Formats: sequence, C-alpha cells, structure tokens
Amino acid sequence: HFHLQVLSGVESCFLPGSLYVNVPETIPPGYQIAKVETVGCDAKSTQLSVKDPSFTIKTDGTIVTLAFVSVAERGRTFSVWAQDNSGPESEMEVHLVHRTMQSKHVRQLRSKRRWRPPNFNIPENDFGPFPKKIETLVSDSTAKYNVYYTIEGQGVTTYPTGVFSLNSNTGDLSLLRAVDREEFPEFNFVVRVFDRVTKKETDEYLPIKVLVDDVNDNAPQFVGPLQFTIPEQSSAGTVVGQVNATDRDQAGTDHVKIRYTLLTGSDLFVIHPNTGVITTKTNVLDREVNDKHMVTVKIQDLDGKPDGLFTTATATVTLSDINDNPPTFMQTTYAASVKENENDQLLLRIPVQDKDLINTPNWISKFVITKGNESGNFRIDTDPKTNEGLLYVSKPLDYEKTKNVMLEVTAQNQAELKGTTAKWNSIPVSVSVINVDEGPEFSAPSVRFSVKENTPNGTLIGTYTALDPETKSSNGIKYYKVTDPGSWINFDRNTGELRVANTIDRESPLVQDGFYNITVRAVDASSKTGTGTVIIWVEDENDNIPTIPSNLTLCQKDGVLGSVVVVAEDKDQPPFSYPFIFSLPDNNDGTWSVTALNDTAATLQQVKEIYIGMHAVDLIVRDLQGNGKTQTVNVKVCKCNNGVCLGKDKSVSLGPMGILTLLLPVALLLLLFLLLAFFCLTKREKLDLDDSGDTGGILLKSNTEAPGDEVVRAVIAPPFGAEQAIKGSVKGTVLNSGWLGNQSSSTIGAHGVHENGMYGRTDISTTNMQEYYSGQYDMNYDGQAYGQLVGSGVNFDSRHYNQDAGFLHTWQTNGRYLHQKLAHMGTEGDKYYADDTIHSYGFEGVGSTAGSVGCCSDYHDNDNLDFLNTLGPKFRTLADVCRKT
Repeated sequence: HFHLQVLSGVESCFLPGSLYVNVPETIPPGYQIAKVETVGCDAKSTQLSVKDPSFTIKTDGTIVTLAFVSVAERGRTFSVWAQDNSGPESEMEVHLVHRTMQSKHVRQLRSKRRWRPPNFNIPENDFGPFPKKIETLVSDSTAKYNVYYTIEGQGVTTYPTGVFSLNSNTGDLSLLRAVDREEFPEFNFVVRVFDRVTKKETDEYLPIKVLVDDVNDNAPQFVGPLQFTIPEQSSAGTVVGQVNATDRDQAGTDHVKIRYTLLTGSDLFVIHPNTGVITTKTNVLDREVNDKHMVTVKIQDLDGKPDGLFTTATATVTLSDINDNPPTFMQTTYAASVKENENDQLLLRIPVQDKDLINTPNWISKFVITKGNESGNFRIDTDPKTNEGLLYVSKPLDYEKTKNVMLEVTAQNQAELKGTTAKWNSIPVSVSVINVDEGPEFSAPSVRFSVKENTPNGTLIGTYTALDPETKSSNGIKYYKVTDPGSWINFDRNTGELRVANTIDRESPLVQDGFYNITVRAVDASSKTGTGTVIIWVEDENDNIPTIPSNLTLCQKDGVLGSVVVVAEDKDQPPFSYPFIFSLPDNNDGTWSVTALNDTAATLQQVKEIYIGMHAVDLIVRDLQGNGKTQTVNVKVCKCNNGVCLGKDKSVSLGPMGILTLLLPVALLLLLFLLLAFFCLTKREKLDLDDSGDTGGILLKSNTEAPGDEVVRAVIAPPFGAEQAIKGSVKGTVLNSGWLGNQSSSTIGAHGVHENGMYGRTDISTTNMQEYYSGQYDMNYDGQAYGQLVGSGVNFDSRHYNQDAGFLHTWQTNGRYLHQKLAHMGTEGDKYYADDTIHSYGFEGVGSTAGSVGCCSDYHDNDNLDFLNTLGPKFRTLADVCRKT
C-alpha cells in the first residue's frame, strides 16, 4: 500500500513494483512473458532494458525469452530497468512462478471459511472520472484481526498493469483507466488479506474475475479483395462474387450483425443483405461497351439500424470477353490481278475489324476461300501482326484456259461465335489473269516408252512433241536433248522422233530399276523453251550367260570326300537368269559330280580320291532358257585350318640335301646381284673382238657390204630391233612372220636364234593391233607389205624365231616411226634414203640349212654351218657384248 502511494506521487519515469508471472516449468525461446507499462515516462525517450541475458524487452514493453529458461521450485527473478530524459533509472523485479507451485501452496493452506464472492462487470471505454471505485472487498477475518489487503494478477501486477488498484486498508477496488474489450475482454487477479502484526494470511485468497461489457465501438470491416470477373452477356442471376466482412465487437450480439447494401450499380447488380453475395440483375452486360463496372458496397452492424456503425468500399466487376463480334470487312468487294504461270505470289491484302479483345482467339482472324478455288490455285493466310488476310496464288494459272476467277472469301475467328445471332461475313474477290507469251509445252510433262535392250540402232521408239500455248501449233519448234547419260537416243530436231543411237544395255549402271531417263527441250521461234522427260523402260533380253568363280578352295579331310559350293551369277533378270542348270561335260573323268543346291548354286562333290593341289574342273552352267557354256573352275585342294589352306608341315626334318635346296635360292640371288653390278660397271661401247685366226669351229667370218653405221639407241633394245632396221644401221633385218601375224596380242615381243645363227629381238606395244596392221604398210601375214618385204630379199622364217614377253618399245613409238620411214621409202626410192632401204644379199645356194644370215653380209664359205643351230649360251654372250648399255 505504501508502494502504491509513492507511485502515485512521483512525477518522473517510474516502473510499478514487483511483477509476478505464472509460466511453464520450461520456457522456450521467443515466449512472451508479460508486457511492462511505465508510469510518467516520456514515450519517445524511454529506454527499457533487462540485465539477464536469457531475456529481452521490446520497445513496447513486451518481455521475450531468448533461450530455454527453467523455472525451479522457488521460481526465478530478474529486473527490468526504465529511464527517460527526465530523471533517474527505475527498476522493477519480475518474478517467474511455476503454475504447480501455486496449487501446491494452496493445498498446504488450512481450510478457512470463504468470504463474499466479488465477481462483477465493467463497461469498456468508460469515460471516468478515474480512479473510479468499482467495489469494496471485505474479509470476514476483519472481525478478529487488524488486517490489510494485497492484490496481484492481470491488470495490476501483470500485463496490462495499471488498470486496477486496491486500497490495502479499506479493500476498495478502483478502475484506473478505460479498458478496450476487444483487447482485454476480462481480467483475473487474486486478493489476499494479512494480519498487520503477524503478517500471516487471515483468510483464503479471493480469485476475482472482472468481465468487460461490450459496447458497439467497432464498425464492420471488409475482408479480402473486392475484385470480381464474369463473362460478358452473362444471364440474369449469375453469381458475380461474395463480399466478406468482419466486426471486432462481441460475437452473438447485434453489434456484429452486418447488413449488406449497394449504394451504386443497383441497376445491374444485386447483393444479398445477409450473405453479401453479388449477382447480375440483367443479361445486357457488354464488354465492348464497358469492360469494368465500379459498385459501391455498404456494410452496417446492428443489422442495418440507423444507429449502427458502417463502412463503404468499391467493388470492381470486370467483364471477360466472349466471341460475340464476328470480323467485318472494310470494303464490300475486292479485285486483284496475276500473271499467268506465276507461283506463290501475294495478290491482295484484305483488312478486317473486330471489336473483341485484341490478340485473343476471339479477335484473331481466320480466312477461308469458300468459293472459286476448286482447282486449288489460291491460298489465303493471316498476317499475325496486322490480322489482315493475305491472298496468294499457289498454283500457276493459264490464261488460255482461265482469264478471270471469282472467289468468295469468308472471315472467321479462331474461336466460335457465342452470345450473338450474328454470322461470319463474306465478300467477293475478282482475280484477273494477265496473258504472258509462254514457251512451248510438251504434250505431257513426261512420256514413257518400252524398248528392248540391244535394239538395233536407228529403230524408232516414239515421238515426243510440243505445242505453242498461244497458237496451239508445233510450227517452228525445234527439239534438243538436255541429258542423255549413255548417248543411247537420238532426238530429231524437227519432228521430235526418238530413235536408238547406241546399244541399250539393261545391265548398265545407267539403268535404275529398269528405267532410263533423258531430258529434252523444245524451243520456239522466240527462243522460249519448255522441257520434258522421256522415261524409257528397258525390257530385258537373254544377252548374258551365267558365270561362276574361276578359283575355289576345297578343304580335304582324311577319309572324307570333300565338296565345294559353286555360286553362279547372271546379269539378266528372270526368266532369263536363274534357276540355273549345272552339269558336267559328257567326257568328264568321273572324278567329280555336281548337284543343284538352290536356284543359283550347286555342290561340286569329289567322287574319287584326288591329290592335294590344283585341279581344273569343266562345268556347264545354263540359265532357265538354256543359254550358257562350259566354264573351267580351278579347285585348289588342300589341308585347312578354319577354312584356310595350311602350308607345308613344319615338323618335317630336313636332311643335308634339303638344307642345300633351301640355300640354293639364296646363292642364286647373290649371283644375280653380282651380275647386275658387273653390267653397271663394264663399259661396252668400244669392246673389240678378235676376229682373226681360227674360231675353233664356233663362228665363221661374214662379209659386210659397207662400214657399219654407229648405232644410236634411245632405249635399251636388242641389237637388231625394228628401229635399227628403219635407220639403216642394220642391213637386212629379219622380220618374224609369226610376230606379224599375231593381231590379238596387245604387246609383241620376240627373242630368237635363227638356224643361220642370227639373234634377233623385236618388242612392240600397242593397244590396238588392228590399227597397227592397217594403213599403207599393211603387215598381215599374207598381206601386201609381206610380199614387198619378201620381194626385197628379206627372209621370213617363223620356225627359227621364238617369241618372248619382253617390252622395250611402245606401239606409239615404233608404229609412228615405221609409218614415217616406210612412207618416205615408198616415195623417194634409192635416192635420198638409199641407206635406209632393204639390200639384197648374196644367195647362199639351194639347200642351205642355215637359210638367210640376216644382218650378216654374204660370206662365200663352203664350210658347214650346221653348228649355228647349236650355239646356245655362247651366242647369247656374243649378243650381250654387242648390246649397248
């Protein structure tokens, strides 16, 4: 009581006395313990603080825990400090009491007779004056004791403090200030009575509950946004939305009974007075006229009584778009023009208007050509930026066929029409076709003919002509080929006839799936052109026989007769190819048999034991038409490992002769290297032979008609080649008739030793021996040139001339040079080229076994010349000596 009296007399910033707060045994962080209210403090400069680190105090006086706080049996106490600019710092002790402590203490008290219950009500927002006496509390123990009263609890010692006060002497309970029921609907505190002498309680504590009576001091408030959306053209009674409201006054009273009314917009909308649901009143809401409607809503408590509190707000009703407006055209008709043969050209832009919401499916146009485009010459698109219709010609028009086209274009939307009776709009569009001088046109873009392969040249295949589109005539039109990969067809320039020019081969790679295409062009008098395609279907003929591989491998196993599969191929197509018929010739030796395996293969079966090595087997293969021949297949018989022939057995031991046999090739190779080195280092140009004395029966002297000319050779060749015969360096060169008569060989070479002892070699290479034999020096075996050469004294003896595969001159060199020399010899005779002509040599006599000595001069010796036939290696050595490196 004394403390309260001091409090009332202090004008500086001050905190009330001790504060007792009932809390849990363990307080978690962030727990709000109580709210401290200062007395006489400057609100702007007051600073509140707590020294205990487990707590903090906010600027509004709320004490909050910062960590877990355990409240022991005795409780926990800390201080709160307050100070402003007007005076010293003030302290207040805060006592935290666990709830169970109080109940335990109560049970320990002896039972006493209770005093009069004091529960009562106070009005909220009381206007005073304050302090205002509410009630006097009197304990029955005052009859025996000199007592005083204490009070603690909500509104006194706990938040909110400073609401009630109790006179400790008289027990008068007073209200110190007005109370807001919406913040504190009731207060609970405890009053105790003590003996002034013994300081002991003389009666049970008295719990007091003060109820705050509500007054209608809060107007209703709107809850949530007042934004609503409905489609335009909605029917009457469509729910727009609900207005929500609340009131802080006491529930269940008229203070919170709200009535809803519309202050504006009541011509279009209706609001339910109790629920706040807004609905449409009409079906004529048009977004294109007004897309938003602002409606003022009033909410009033006391169920709308005149003395009720109210609040107003504006609700926005937005109309969403529906496709109730079709696009409309800006004109009633449109016209455009296009040149014939033009393709993918923009002809016309068609603008439209649409009242619906822009850039939505209700506004985006979709154009359709509803009439006049049966041939598909036109298309119409939509410009995504301008929403215009874009009319194109998509397929060329022909002025000669169509001079004007009437189209009907309809404008639609991506979305279907809704909420209206209107229809899609259409307009006529006239398109004029402009005439253009065109090139000739073939009767069809492509024409197809069937032709058998190997058809004779000049055969007429067909005719492919063109017309002038304007004159409908072919006069003055010329025809040309553009592509003809195989040059198989001739295209008549004037008539357009197609004839075979070269052999048509169905098996050619130029034929694809039996078809061969050529491209042709028609050109009129004004150089305008038109193109066409000729497709030739090449019919197959049986012009190919089935063929088989030339080499096969047969893996032999001991005690087993092996077999090998022979696969045949035929370039022809059925029925001119498979199934093939395989057979052996009638004169086969019975070593093999053949059995058909499938349409294209047969099994060649070994019938008898055969040796390991190469075997040539004749096999007859015929196609379905019986076209074929006997072919030879080389069958290699060997021991195999995984289908591969094995070499010689490596385990066989070699004796002395076997080792010598292996070393012999090495020795021969070494000798060859030494020989090559010898030839490279030996100078042979001025080697002289001793021709005097007895030759030992090997060679005889031979006469010479004249001093020999120096031999000039461009390439390495035998001493008596064809080139020397032309230059005249060698007189009476022998020409072998067998060489002259061989026309099938592309390369001709000869080495020979004649019976007369002469060594000769002639090499000529050519790719076409037929050309070599043709011309003014025809060298056929029985030709004119042969007769001329024989008549000139040249002895042709094919018996003593052996051919060889050596190549020393190409046909181009020898052939051209012979052509030049023989031509001059035929015209100049013995004048200028006397040394180059063929000379006659002395006749050796009838029955000479040696015949002509060729390049040797007449040597009238009666000695026997038979030894020339057996000169052998010695003559070859002489020839090598005469050979110039």
